[in-house]
Amino acid sequence: MGVFDKAKHQAEQLAGQAKEALGKATGNDEMKRSGKSDQVSGEAKETGQDIKDRAAGTVDDVKDRFRDDKK
Repeated sequence: MGVFDKAKHQAEQLAGQAKEALGKATGNDEMKRSGKSDQVSGEAKETGQDIKDRAAGTVDDVKDRFRDDKK
């Protein structure tokens, strides 16, 4: 995963945690839900990026094996 993407997704999660905490502290249910939503969104994006990176790594491994077999 690119460092920038990972940081961006983690920042979204952190902002969501702060928003949720502020919503709880002020009794603002909408802000609390929005914060939780931001956290879930950031986690989903990070998981999706992890899967994408693993798939790319697998494809690279297969390509390397075919190159080695041709030698």
